[in-house]
Amino acid sequence: MSTLFRHLPSVAQALEALEVDPDISQFPRQLVKEQVNAFLDLCREEIRTGIIADAAALTLDALLPRLAAFVRSASRPHFRRVLNATGVVIHTNLGRSILARSAVEAVAHACAHYSNCEFDLGSGKRGSRYSHVEKILCDITGAEAALVVNNNAAAVLIMLETLARGREVIVSRGQLVEIGGSFRIPDVMAKSGAVLREVGATNRTHVHDYEQAIGDETAALMRVHTSNFRMVGFTREVSLPEMRLLGDRYGLPVLEDLGSGTLCDLAGEGLPGEPTVQQVVAQGADVVSFSGDKALGGPQAGIIVGRKEYVDRIKQNPLNRAVRIDKMTLAALEATLRLYLDMETARREVPTLRMITASQDSLRSKARRLAEAVRTELGDSAQVTLRKGFSRVGGGAFPEYDLPGTLVSVNLPGMSAESLRVALLGTDPPLVARIEDDALQLDPRTLTSSELKLTAEALRQAVDTIKDKA
Repeated sequence: MSTLFRHLPSVAQALEALEVDPDISQFPRQLVKEQVNAFLDLCREEIRTGIIADAAALTLDALLPRLAAFVRSASRPHFRRVLNATGVVIHTNLGRSILARSAVEAVAHACAHYSNCEFDLGSGKRGSRYSHVEKILCDITGAEAALVVNNNAAAVLIMLETLARGREVIVSRGQLVEIGGSFRIPDVMAKSGAVLREVGATNRTHVHDYEQAIGDETAALMRVHTSNFRMVGFTREVSLPEMRLLGDRYGLPVLEDLGSGTLCDLAGEGLPGEPTVQQVVAQGADVVSFSGDKALGGPQAGIIVGRKEYVDRIKQNPLNRAVRIDKMTLAALEATLRLYLDMETARREVPTLRMITASQDSLRSKARRLAEAVRTELGDSAQVTLRKGFSRVGGGAFPEYDLPGTLVSVNLPGMSAESLRVALLGTDPPLVARIEDDALQLDPRTLTSSELKLTAEALRQAVDTIKDKA
């Protein structure tokens, strides 16, 4: 064993041999050195356990292909691209919405150059970063004023902290939802300093429930759109017009947290009706908050629109400094919103909308192309078939609705679907898929046309990895 240890190449020899690899030469030398040491430690462990027993297997020439693959894999950025074959369009764990091409280009320009982020080109003096998106938000939604913060939880927090700190906000018990990451509306409200006054029963709340709760300490009436779940059966919620009348009667602002808000009415696409921001503003909500990176299809942001008197107060809150957005978010959001100036353009150019509204014919065609690419990579031994299946919108939107489509089902003799799914997480780029009926299912809805070949190549990588470990 000690003789075998002496046959291992030195770190210096390994580093010199790796210098000619163009993929590895771009990595910092110290990082590569750390990975070489880790690889040599792995070889020593394989010697100790008897996996390597031949000195010929320890020469630099023999180890170099494996060493290079190890270093390339271990040196890749931790945050990287992933292929989404799950069929979940707004996948929270995979970065939610993909940006439109114009938004990506706008971010690149914002990063590569100086900009007028907080500079008024008209006066030559300091300006407001929100001016870049406020007017377009008002034009699209019909609101009097707008503000953007870093996510919708922050939007709800600053809205309540500004308008209701130390006082009561009345909310229907059936709307006290929990959003992703175990964050609950009551918890956000408590952090804001507002006092929750819940009314009604879990399944039914009436106008008189709100009215009976109104008192001297009441600061606002609030509706929370239950984007991520539905109650069906014997239910009742107070409508926004009813709430508006009640607010007018008692001189109280009506707040609406839309959660995964949408600017595009998708009811014509066979989806169940979701209130648009425009509709909520028109029906009289004083302040509306919603996400930028969910159904809207833009960057992560919390958007606040509504009556100027209330939005201006929120803008002046010192907390606004802590939750403000950066220049990249501004650039991406403005570019995304410009697409919504024409809804047909938005449907065509915003990837989230395009995937949600994809036709059955286009999905079948893409599935056939994906299946052919997989067969080419895996050969005749693979059982690759098309089947009817369902995708999901995700992101807390349309929770009870399945999007019908066509899946590519992959079975490999001697390999379990689970082992294949796990191996795909280690490919370059990683591929995330799902298992149904003991087979790996690939949903082309959430893959771009340019990713079909990459998906097939990832399957080949995964199969090779499983075989090498066998």
